[in-house]
Amino acid sequence: MIVNISEAKAQLSKLVNMAYHGEKVVIAKNNTPLVDLVVHQPEGKRTLGLLQGSFTVPDDILDEDDDINTMFYGE
Repeated sequence: MIVNISEAKAQLSKLVNMAYHGEKVVIAKNNTPLVDLVVHQPEGKRTLGLLQGSFTVPDDILDEDDDINTMFYGE
């Protein structure tokens, strides 16, 4: 089914329901197809610890650096 934008604005709920139930809905502008209305596909869950073991955190990561302190706070 091809629907122009102005008609799609007026019938959005109906078109969403049609797409949800498997019908192909194409939204057009001046009878030129622009987009397909499709059902949302979840992306899945994130994987925690994906980079585990790829790098090590140095023991002195929280130590202050005198040069950086000088840049921020002066002498």
